[in-house]
Amino acid sequence: MAQSRGSASTSCINQPPRSAVAAAGDPLERIQRLASENAVVIFSISTCCMCHAVKRLFCGMGVNPTVHELDLDPRGKDMEKPLMRLQGSSSAVPVVFIGGKLVGGMDRVMASHINGTLVPLLKEAGALWL
Repeated sequence: MAQSRGSASTSCINQPPRSAVAAAGDPLERIQRLASENAVVIFSISTCCMCHAVKRLFCGMGVNPTVHELDLDPRGKDMEKPLMRLQGSSSAVPVVFIGGKLVGGMDRVMASHINGTLVPLLKEAGALWL
């Protein structure tokens, strides 16, 4: 699949169905519901370089994350503040959930990868088999 420089889509990334994008509800409840629907869920903004890097990390590991691009979701802006509060950060994205549990942003994902705890989390969630 061809990819433009500004595009966040890659062949290993799952896009949520339109029904998930259009679902109503409180933003925090929506985040929790979306985060628990797949083994690896990333909340992202399509033009964010850190989001792109975390998506590439998972794809490079053979994991197919489900990515919710907040800038492409009509109610994505409503989810930014709750995501910032969840991870205690001034940045809303990227936010990674594995097995429905909050891992955090790029810093926590990379720390988990470096210290060897990321792969066991992915295996436990059923996102990685090897």
